[in-house]
Amino acid sequence: MQLMMYLNNDLIESIKVDFHQLSRPGYLGQFKRVLKQKHFSLIQQSGTLPEFLVVDPIKARTTETQTYFYK
Repeated sequence: MQLMMYLNNDLIESIKVDFHQLSRPGYLGQFKRVLKQKHFSLIQQSGTLPEFLVVDPIKARTTETQTYFYK
């Protein structure tokens, strides 16, 4: 699975995450914090908050896709 960070309609970066750890409290939050710190200047320039999306790239190629949005 991939955690993807978007600003507006632009994909900024994606990070591979472990599907079995998604239910663990704070698991995604640690990655989101790192991405926000890493791309702080881009976030300030855009003037919008980043959006995060978790996608299974294998299933994304099929007709049935599970997609989760996180802010």
